[in-house]
Amino acid sequence: MSEPHSGRPPVRGAAKHPPEARSLMERLLEFLHPGPDSKSELMETLADAEQRELIEPESRQMLEGVLRMAELSAGDAMVAAPRMDLLDIDAPYDELLGLVIDTGHSRFPVYEGTRDNIIGILLAKDLLKMQRAPELNLRALLRPTVFVPESKGLNELLRDFRSNRNHLAIVIDEFGNTAGLITIEDVLEEIVGEIEDEFDDKDGESGLYTLADGSQRVAGDASIAAVNGSFGLALPDDDFDTIGGLVAHEHGRVPRRGETVQVGGLNFAVMLTRGGAVRWFKVTRVAEGESEA
Repeated sequence: MSEPHSGRPPVRGAAKHPPEARSLMERLLEFLHPGPDSKSELMETLADAEQRELIEPESRQMLEGVLRMAELSAGDAMVAAPRMDLLDIDAPYDELLGLVIDTGHSRFPVYEGTRDNIIGILLAKDLLKMQRAPELNLRALLRPTVFVPESKGLNELLRDFRSNRNHLAIVIDEFGNTAGLITIEDVLEEIVGEIEDEFDDKDGESGLYTLADGSQRVAGDASIAAVNGSFGLALPDDDFDTIGGLVAHEHGRVPRRGETVQVGGLNFAVMLTRGGAVRWFKVTRVAEGESEA
């Protein structure tokens, strides 16, 4: 005798286990294979995944960069105020054009009177408009300035850059003074590493390059012997192989971007840092009469 029909269609694809059993199974799996409980354990898990070839080394580096970026603020990645390339609103056109060509930036903060008085941002391509139309007012070409505090997290800053379609912000300290500037490239480099562009010289193995103003751009991992050969010095290389190691030792710590350290008659101005080490120095000779720290 057949069972009475309930009138309900049969449920297809129903779970084989009730929610309680599935939840118990999940808890059992978590007990047998617990997940990471801290960021350091998560880093170790990523390293293990790379060793087992579950992810590529580049993927691991980017994931670790995302995790590290969550702890960084605008003050950690900014270009310090003394190292900012600024344009004077009252400077003649030829002087402005020369600075744009020499530095190779695409955006410039513009000041009036003093360097702390930033009145806008000028795009290099907008400056070229004045070549065809000299009657244009430079002020009319300026874009609004975005100001952010030093404490602003890089995660939040990246979201703002994307949503506002803005690529540069001026960083201010707790007193409202200009502390530096930060670009979307600076933020992204914390994730993917240094972004080389058309102005980055890929040739040469010594890590030393001559800049337009006659100074030298020196890689932090350049050998001390290469620096000695370029500047005709005899910096000691008994305890350190790289110039970055020697400068950090003389300074007592790894210098931050924007800081300048004097060693052996040379000024080592930090242009870029990555992963707790100096990536690039701008190196000039100590001027005559300039005290050496």
